[in-house]
This record gives sequence, C-alpha cells and structure tokens, in this order.
Amino acid sequence: MKVSKVLQDNAIFDAAVLDLTNDSILTKFKKAIKIQAQLSLGSGLPSAASAPHSILNSFKNMAAVSASCGYEFKEAKALLLAAASAPAGGAPAASAKVEEVVETKKEEVE
Repeated sequence: MKVSKVLQDNAIFDAAVLDLTNDSILTKFKKAIKIQAQLSLGSGLPSAASAPHSILNSFKNMAAVSASCGYEFKEAKALLLAAASAPAGGAPAASAKVEEVVETKKEEVE
C-alpha cells in the first residue's frame, strides 16, 4: 500500500508532509526563532529569542559611552584595545580619534 494523500481535520495533504527529516525540522525551527527575535526587537518587547541581541546592544552602548566619557570597565577596555589594534581600514582611524577624546577629557578633569 502506498500513501498518496493524508486526511487530517477535514484537510487533505500530500504524502510528502510525512517525509520530514531532523534537518528540515531544525531549519524551520531556527527560521521561526529568527522571525520571533526580529519581531520582538522591532516592537521593543523582550522575549527569550531577543534577549541575547538586547544584551549585546546594551553592551555596545555602554562601551560607546565608556569611550566617549573616559570611564573604563574591564570589558570595554578590552574592546577598545582590540579596536585600536585592528588591521588597516576604517577602524584604526576611528579608534585613534576616540583615544584623543579620552585623553582630552582626562586632562580637563585634572
């Protein structure tokens, strides 16, 4: 016997619905989580899917404030040092400018 159609809740589906693999299920699940995170971030409502993104965005904001006002904490200092030693491109010029701002702020405080 070969199954050609499936009847469930007054709806008819092709038998291909039954041919799900673990990879196809995981792909669909990851896509759904990605959409949920996007909707959550866009609407400003936190969810488990958007929490990692929200935490990373908060850290980026804290590192930017740290760079602009001269207040240092261990993680931001590591990020700024990594940005200062980045390969050639736009990053070294931007990090040099940030260091100049930090130095002038420190001089004003003293």
